Amino acid sequence: MPLRHTLLALLVAVLWGLNFLAIRISLDQFPPLFLAGLRFLILALPALLFVPWPGVKVRYLLGYGLGFGTLQFFGLYLGMSAGFPTGLASLVLQASAPFTVLLGALVLKEHITGRRALGVGVAVVGLGLVGLSRGVLDGWTPFLLVLFGAFGWALGNLASRKAQTDRPMALVLWMAVVPPIPLLTVAFLVEGPEQIGAAMAGSFSLAAVPAWLGLSYTILFGTVVGAGIWVWLMRRHPAGTVAPFSMLVPVVGILAAWAALGEVPTWLELAGGVLVVGGVIYASVRGAPPAQPAPEPELEAGAEPGARDVQSSAVASPSR
Repeated sequence: MPLRHTLLALLVAVLWGLNFLAIRISLDQFPPLFLAGLRFLILALPALLFVPWPGVKVRYLLGYGLGFGTLQFFGLYLGMSAGFPTGLASLVLQASAPFTVLLGALVLKEHITGRRALGVGVAVVGLGLVGLSRGVLDGWTPFLLVLFGAFGWALGNLASRKAQTDRPMALVLWMAVVPPIPLLTVAFLVEGPEQIGAAMAGSFSLAAVPAWLGLSYTILFGTVVGAGIWVWLMRRHPAGTVAPFSMLVPVVGILAAWAALGEVPTWLELAGGVLVVGGVIYASVRGAPPAQPAPEPELEAGAEPGARDVQSSAVASPSR
């Protein structure tokens, strides 16, 4: 990629990594399920009014919205609210990549190469190390909730693959129409009108300004700006060139949580993180093609070497 495009990809990684810090700040004011529903409700209104229909079948839009929008953020927000560290949440959510590979094989009958199988296996071992560390320290529930969020993201990936739209940004924005109803319904049933009402009543104070800024960040920079740049890059470069930049998201997330919140991962969690990121990258990039036979002696000009073919093993979803 040109340097300018590389810098844009790095910018998206920073925006998405900081997104987890913004979520943490918002959770200090709002109940998790209500916050997730509110995030998509605010995004859905302008999408309905100003964004053209993405030209996909309704069932794929519903599948994308329920998987990526509803289940992912149901698990992520609940897990973080239950105490799962902000930086590690950005890491565990990368489990969506191996989940997508496995679901693609089971549901879409996609072939899993030996390289992908090895990469997925390494990532799973890394997740096991992170889960073991957090399970001992805080219990398994927060970790499993965030892992469930990664599974929801993978389900959304499958639906977005089947959608096959030539207007992916419109699909991302229209996806926001789906999550508000299920998330807000469950929020009122589980969190209750009293807790939600108290949070909203307190949200109009100066103390709640950081929470609103965090929510605004997740909507504007996490989704609209971040997704817009990402989709723009994905339409101009091979997926395998752009997608590995998403592996910088947990690096930014962990560093931001350390700097702003004082979260320090254990050595076991760091080792697990290296395995997760390394496994996903290894599974996402094809090895070099077999060497071509040498040109025949009578040919004066040697064969030009083929460009390396790299492809992403999973659809890199343009939102966090």
